[in-house]
Amino acid sequence: KPLSPYAVSKLCNEFYASVFAKNYGMEIIGLRYFNIFGPRQNPTGAYAAVIPLFIDALLSGKSPVINGNGNQTRDFTFVENAVQANIKAMFTENKAALGEIFNIAVGERISINQLFEILKDLTDSTISPIYQNERQGDINNSLADITKAKKYLNYSPEIKHNEGLKITLGWFKNE
Repeated sequence: KPLSPYAVSKLCNEFYASVFAKNYGMEIIGLRYFNIFGPRQNPTGAYAAVIPLFIDALLSGKSPVINGNGNQTRDFTFVENAVQANIKAMFTENKAALGEIFNIAVGERISINQLFEILKDLTDSTISPIYQNERQGDINNSLADITKAKKYLNYSPEIKHNEGLKITLGWFKNE
């Protein structure tokens, strides 16, 4: 039951995949990515993700904006974990995985406020965020159940939040 236009678009893609699999015998596996982050993310685009926005602001000495009270949680997933899932899905020999949809994440939640504090500490910043009204259609809490991906794809996220944030911050500092 999607709660946003973005979620509707994702579900629509899953329906298309299901129909193509049934009608044309295509071997399809669906991967639902949860808040992917890492080096090379663009902090200036209209749909920029929160992590590059925070990093860009902190490195520039500016206060980042947090929509809502910052207590909303997400399951942030480092890009190398998503790559691992893609490879495992592409080369799986487990026929039970075909036609299935898998959540790809870390399986741990972190609040936007916690995320900001980690990045603030990593940058030795004293900046405080600016809080604005929450965005319409934003969900409060997101946490992926990755049990199925572990079972059928042997997926195991190797890089957790803190390590991924350090790698990402390092890249932004060098660019």
